[in-house]
Amino acid sequence: MTESTIQFSSSTEAKRWLEDQTSSVLTPVHAQAKKLRDEMNLSLQGVAEVSKSLFDISSKEIEKRNMKLYNRARALNKLSRLFLDRLKKVPAPEQVSYDIISRYVQETQKVLLVTEIDIKNWFPRISPFFIMDRRKFLASYERAKQTFNSLNDFVTKEYVKAKTLEEALLQLNDLQSIEEELTKIQKDKSDLVQEREPLEKEIEDIEQKIEELKTKGPIDKLNAVNSEIENLNNDLKNMLRHLQKPFVKMQALAMSGGGGGIRPDELKKINQYLETPFEALATEQEGFPILKQILEKLRDMMVDDTLKIKPDKARKAEQTVNEILKYNTLNKLQIRCIEVAAIRDGLVGSSKMDETKSNLSQYQEQIEQLIARKTSIETHETVKDNLFKETEDKISNLKRTIEKNIFSAIDKKIQII
Repeated sequence: MTESTIQFSSSTEAKRWLEDQTSSVLTPVHAQAKKLRDEMNLSLQGVAEVSKSLFDISSKEIEKRNMKLYNRARALNKLSRLFLDRLKKVPAPEQVSYDIISRYVQETQKVLLVTEIDIKNWFPRISPFFIMDRRKFLASYERAKQTFNSLNDFVTKEYVKAKTLEEALLQLNDLQSIEEELTKIQKDKSDLVQEREPLEKEIEDIEQKIEELKTKGPIDKLNAVNSEIENLNNDLKNMLRHLQKPFVKMQALAMSGGGGGIRPDELKKINQYLETPFEALATEQEGFPILKQILEKLRDMMVDDTLKIKPDKARKAEQTVNEILKYNTLNKLQIRCIEVAAIRDGLVGSSKMDETKSNLSQYQEQIEQLIARKTSIETHETVKDNLFKETEDKISNLKRTIEKNIFSAIDKKIQII
């Protein structure tokens, strides 16, 4: 019969359960690891003490300047200093775990191996002197090797069996830390939302004020006037469409010095009628005398064929000239253009318009600053969203690893929800 899966609502709950399940295995293993660690540390301290003794004895002999012992004393002094320096690099770890003790074993093994090589290389050179001191050192060193062998056997044969369980507990600690990170990221996200939403409301309020300024008061009136100006401008372009080609040829003739009697002010006005006929007609005196002078000169040029215009186009242009000069087809249109231009200029130059533009400028500056702050917050939100997703994935993967390790170690199926 398949054992059902044990479900846990949190990593803390899973950790408590695993500690209860494994205390009978891990507690004695940890106790033995601490015991052997302490014994190894004492053994290495013993080696350090006899190394210090060798250093002190050799230092005294060096001071005596006994030529028979001098060189061997110096060799022993150097060697004992090497032993002491090396042993300082292997402090006993305070915490106990498989990985920590394994590293301690590896570091201790390196020290013992190098020390053994030094003993084989240097002790024969020092012999036959300092024999009793060297024997004390060798005895201490052999005890340290025996203690090391006990520690190493324990780690490789017994502690390794509990490694997976221990890793699962350590992974549960990691899981709790990562879950705390996720909670903090979630809070950061929430804080950013609370910071962004008032800005969005403020932006919306200012946009509404801008819209009100644009749709009410002088700006709205000016927009209506500009719309009529655009219509009048299009009407004039249509009415003067047959004069475009002749006007362009008159311009070219005048600018090339070909004559035609076109004055500079008339040339400027021709260009204005081509580009913005509304402005050209509205800024003329009543009865548009400059345009009439231009049209009379144009008619003379067409009679003389000075402009070399095709007959069909010349006929249409002459018809338009006659309509304007004889039948005053532009009179009413000019009156309206002057009226509308005056209304526009009055609106543009009004104190109300100045006030409205000033308010619009202030609102626009405020909204740009608010949008910049909002954009910055949204950038941070994107970073936090990505980090949140990465952390969620990390948690999910770690949960699956823990579940597998626990099943491998104690043959129990669990699920951390």
